[in-house]
Amino acid sequence: MPDLQPAPLRGFAAFLQQRRTALTERWMRAVSADEMLTEADRLTYEQLADHLPQIFDGICVALEAEDLDQAEPEIGRDARQHGNVRWRQGYQIVELVRELDLFGQVLGDALDEYAQSVPSFSRQYEARARRLIDEARSFVTLTSIREVVSERERKIDQYTARLERANHELELRQRLVSELHESRMQITRSVVHDLRNFLNAFSIALQLISRAPAKAETGVALASRQAADMKQLVDQMVEYSVVLGDVSPVLPETVDLGGLFDELVATSRPLVEAKGLRLEAELDPGLSSVRSHRLRLKQVATNLLSNALKYTPEGEVRLTVGRVDADHWYLRVSDTGVGIAPSDQARVFNEFERAAERDIPGTGLGLAIVKELCRTLEGVILFESRKGHGTSFEIHFPVRLREPETGGS
Repeated sequence: MPDLQPAPLRGFAAFLQQRRTALTERWMRAVSADEMLTEADRLTYEQLADHLPQIFDGICVALEAEDLDQAEPEIGRDARQHGNVRWRQGYQIVELVRELDLFGQVLGDALDEYAQSVPSFSRQYEARARRLIDEARSFVTLTSIREVVSERERKIDQYTARLERANHELELRQRLVSELHESRMQITRSVVHDLRNFLNAFSIALQLISRAPAKAETGVALASRQAADMKQLVDQMVEYSVVLGDVSPVLPETVDLGGLFDELVATSRPLVEAKGLRLEAELDPGLSSVRSHRLRLKQVATNLLSNALKYTPEGEVRLTVGRVDADHWYLRVSDTGVGIAPSDQARVFNEFERAAERDIPGTGLGLAIVKELCRTLEGVILFESRKGHGTSFEIHFPVRLREPETGGS
């Protein structure tokens, strides 16, 4: 007849399952009474018990099989969850170890109680059960500690990454502040220099009028020219400050390129011809309209044309508008002017830069305005220049400017 008596360790496992609630409460009382476990006092019953029943069940499975390896995956999963929970609850590692030591003591006391109540449970079985309990508790402790350490390292990595990002942002901001300070100082120096030159020439004109009435007409012409130059400086500074200060999104509109092209030609031709130059203009007839911003496109073209006129003593200025591909079109302004040396080309878009010729009048803000406007219009600036052979600026714009994003609920 087969033996219907349960294996000794299986019987002990059944005893533990029957007493699970009582043993859990005994463990919780021991935790609450332990002075080392300060964090446990702040936890509710559910928070303190958390994964202990699952770990309890895993140890019972190991006792039934008399083999920890069979229950190790389940115990390991619950031990990792236990360590993760205790980490989030603020436990120190020493508290986690102490808590699980008390759990092992409770199981050890239960083993003593069972061994005394079951005469057939020999010392050999008791020793085997105690070894499995100790191995399981050690495995739970080690796995939980590893989870806590892993969480701590992950947190440290997060804080380190945040600190590195914060340091990088701080360095960028410091560099930006430094560059901004230097830029503002350059602006101040340039404006003071230009205004001083204008005022000196204006003062000479007034002296000429007062000391030589016969040359008053010449003095008035000189004064008028200086006043016009000062007005141009102020106007461009106002335009640049408005462009920089306008942070509102660009609202695309349908732009009639033919109409804009005709307007640019009509306003530029008298100025170009008055200087003895030729204005050549060409528009792709298949490019009728685009989705962009008319006023800003006009500002870009006007500044490029003004710049070309200023630096071209003879020859021609050419305005061309055409298609790049299905999604882009271009605006090109080229001239036969003085050109830009290779060493100066990197800074032509800087504020108050007049890289070609220092004695040519102007504020040096035209190309800085173009650069900022093109940024808002998603334009890509291409330019080439040869010293003494002229310059060409070509800007590629999207046929359809992106619509600004709107916040949704």
